[in-house]
Amino acid sequence: MKTKIQLMSLIPLIKSSLNKVITRKSRGDVPGWVLVVLMTTALVTGIWSIAAPKLTTILRNSLDAMGGIR
Repeated sequence: MKTKIQLMSLIPLIKSSLNKVITRKSRGDVPGWVLVVLMTTALVTGIWSIAAPKLTTILRNSLDAMGGIR
């Protein structure tokens, strides 16, 4: 929950930075790619922060189960 609040607090900063980039005279589609990269990074970070504990548990359980095979 704390990570979600931290991510939510970054949204206004990202929006203001993107507005500055977009309102400047742009060359080509660079602001579009910047937006895509930033949004992808935010999504991956958000999903990873939510899924990391569960993925860690799954990995540990799998490795523990394989330890008994030997």
